[in-house]
This record gives sequence, structure tokens and C-alpha cells, in this order.
Amino acid sequence: MAGFPGLFPAGVLPALLLWVSMWGSPASGFSVMGPAQPIKVSLGADATLPCQLSSEQSAAHMQIRWYRTQLSPAVLVYQDGQEQDGEQMLEYRGRTELVEDSIGRGAVALLIQHVRASDDGQYWCHFNDGHISREAVVELHVIGLGSAPHVRMMGPEDHGIQVLCSSGGWFPKPRVQWSDTAGEKLLSLSEYQTQDGDGLFHVEASLVVTDSSLGNVTCSIQNPVSGQEKASAIFLPEPFFPRTSPWKIALAGTLPVLVLLLIGISYIGWKEHKAKNGEVEKKKKASHERDKVAREKEEAHSLKRKLEEDLEQRKALYNKDWKKALIYPDWRKEQFERVLVIENHENVHQNNSDFRKEPQAVLCKEQGGGNLLKLDQKGFTKGRHYWEVDIEDTDEWTLGIYEEPTEKSELLSDLQKMKFNVLEKKGCEYRALTCSRQGIFHKESLPIEKCPLKIVIFLDYEDSDISFYNMTDETHIFSFTHTNFSGSVYPYFKLKSMEFSPSA
Repeated sequence: MAGFPGLFPAGVLPALLLWVSMWGSPASGFSVMGPAQPIKVSLGADATLPCQLSSEQSAAHMQIRWYRTQLSPAVLVYQDGQEQDGEQMLEYRGRTELVEDSIGRGAVALLIQHVRASDDGQYWCHFNDGHISREAVVELHVIGLGSAPHVRMMGPEDHGIQVLCSSGGWFPKPRVQWSDTAGEKLLSLSEYQTQDGDGLFHVEASLVVTDSSLGNVTCSIQNPVSGQEKASAIFLPEPFFPRTSPWKIALAGTLPVLVLLLIGISYIGWKEHKAKNGEVEKKKKASHERDKVAREKEEAHSLKRKLEEDLEQRKALYNKDWKKALIYPDWRKEQFERVLVIENHENVHQNNSDFRKEPQAVLCKEQGGGNLLKLDQKGFTKGRHYWEVDIEDTDEWTLGIYEEPTEKSELLSDLQKMKFNVLEKKGCEYRALTCSRQGIFHKESLPIEKCPLKIVIFLDYEDSDISFYNMTDETHIFSFTHTNFSGSVYPYFKLKSMEFSPSA
């Protein structure tokens, strides 16, 4: 901030001379003052940036210019008693106004309506009176408070469970912190922040929890300017944590028993061959060994039963909250109705009445659009269904579902009206697509490490959820969760990638 000094109480003569000079020419000496602290405004609200002449005098005859990094083009220019649009920056047109209610006392303010993230930063308030110009800087901090964190389990990872926290709509770049129920901070495994076209930040942070006794973990996201934060917690049931296979434990207990039994029998046979004098003693020892083996076998069976009961308990907990758990696809199948996938034969349904017991998808190489799957019904319009497809080690394929809308349109063909939610493989690259024949609405690359040979697809019509699982290693691949079904849904599979019209 620049300016000339005002009146001082000490030094009567200098003060008197300065007062006479300012009285004779009011504009010959003035300075500009701005607020001492930054102006903080929420995203989308209106911001008022004040500016004041010192000493107090009218600024109505002056040129007043608000600018960012250079004088022209400017945020707002006021001259000859009105705002001048010729030098105004495009992004501020229609959103700014000079508040001049107190311009007669040298006080003005810049009003910015519907504040954006790009409005954040410094503004210069510049007064010009003939050959004299002074200015001051005003700092504007824009505060964007994003959405509540979405926290979900991603599956087993490094002897624990990986948890992902995501949120969008923040400005400036937010801070992410994980904590347990005791308030202890936990270190993130990874954190990614990206900006959208409006300059708002989207954040994703992951955490691997290996302590099954933690119970809840909380993801907190804080705005660094305002200190405001939003937090969400997730409960991690202890049975969801990876454990040693019960069959390995049972085998580890049974194998030493079998070794001991073999040693005992060999020892008894050798003793009988060596000398008959100790026949009675050897029989007693053999009987003792057999009793010991029987007890150990019974203990092994008891341990096995206990492990099976524990497995049932874990399964019961899974069934209570299976929608949030993206693991154990074989257990998930129990919540859905199975759809068989069989080879296409013309008379398969006439000759085998067993196939009529449940909906079937038939391999059909003459289906429109290259689809190799065809339902033995009008399509899914409700309920939960799943089907499995053996894709083997194929270099290129497309697998998922398509939807035919209920309302018919004469402007589009049947293929053009279809909406697809599919996984696509080309070579070693995988991606998820939401598209039609005209183009892609959404696409996302998928980091699949182990090539799937068989994929199971779960369709929940009411929840608008389509989930894909790799049955080669029983891991979750991807879920479409923002699809709203309104028509009939059909399985879709072909040995090519998606093809779009030339106009797409």
C-alpha cells in the first residue's frame, strides 16, 4: 500500500503547512487502505471487498480500477460516474458491481456475485486523480465445503482390509485424516487429489486396516482455510478379516498324529520280530498308542467342528450386510437368482424340460449387434440375478448388460436405443464403459493384474447395481452403481470391443 502521510499532532508548523496544502488541493495527498485480514466467502455466495481513501474525501471524480495481475483488462473500471465495460475481463462480466453508497467519503467496495474457485486470490484497488494514483491490495479466500466422505471396503489387502474414502467439491485443496475410535491418527496407504473444470478438488485416500479389534475407522476431510470438516465412519466386522484356512489348521493337527501312528506300528512290529519275550509289554504299549491316536483324532474332529461353526457365524454376519462387502462372491450368489449360460441349440428347450426351472441365457451367434447371449424370457425388469461366463484367455471381448427403454422411438433403430454397461478387454487393457451405439457416456480404466478366465455378473434391478467378479481369484473387478433402470435389461457378451457409429 502506498500513500502520503496524514496530519500528526507533533510539530505545529509542519502540520499547519500540510493542512493548508491539503485544503487548497484536496486530491494532492491521499492514501488507500484495504482490510487488514483476508475476506473469506463460501463458494457460490456474494463477496464484498471494501476499499477506503485516507484522508476522507470524495472519490466521485476519480477513476477507480479493480484489477488482478495487470491493470488492463480489469475486474471493474469506474470513471465519469459510471462503470466502463470496455476493459472488463470476460469472466467477471455480469457478476461485478461497484458499491458507491459512500463514495462521497472515499469509501467504495467491489461486489462479486456467485463467487467461483477461480475468484480466489489478490485484488488491487486503484484510485487515479490526474497525475496521482494510489492503490491497496485486498485478499479474497474462497471456501468450498465438499460432500460428506463416502467410505467403503475394497477387499482383502496385505493381511488386512483395504478401505477407500472419497469426496468432491472442495476448495482449496483439503486435508484428509484417518482415525480409530480412540481418536488415534492412522496413516493413509495412498492419497490422490484432482481438480475438475470448475477448479474444485476431488480426493481419494485409502487405508489398510490389519487390526481386527479396531471396529470403526473414521475418514475426516477438512478445509484448510475455514477449518470446517466433514467425517464418515465405517464398521469393520472382525470376521471380514482374512484368516488362516480351517482346512490347513485341521491338516496341521492331523498330520503329526498320523506320523506318530506310523512310528508306533513300525516300532511294535520290529519288537515282535526281535524277541517274543516282551510280547505282553509290546501289546500294552501298542494299546496305549492307539488310545492316544484316538484321543488326538477326536480333538482334531472337535477343532474341525469349531472352525465350521465359526465359518457359519462369519457367513451369517456377511448375509446381514452383504451389499457393502465386495468380497466372497460364492456367498453373494445366495442372494441372487441364477441364470444358466448354455450353448445355443435349436431344440435345447424342447428336449430338456429341466432348463425351464430357471431363467436361461443362451449363446446365440446370430443375435443383433454381435451379442452372443440371449435370454429365454423378455428380459429382466425386477429382482436380483447372476450368471457366469467362461471367457478363457481371449485377447478381446465385451461383457455386461444392455437396456432397452420401455418407450419406443421411430427416430432410432433397436441397436441405437440400447444403453450398455459393460467391461471391455483389448489386449492387456481393461476398462468399464457406459455407452450407446452413438458414443461413450462414462469410461474408466481398470487395473486388473490377473487375467480372468471366468467372470460372474450380479444384477440388482431395484438397486440399479451391476457388479463383476473375477472367479479366477474371487476378487471384485468393478460395480456400476449410478445406473437407473427404466426398461428391460439383457445379458451382453461378444468377442470384440465396443463399436460406435462414425458420428460418435
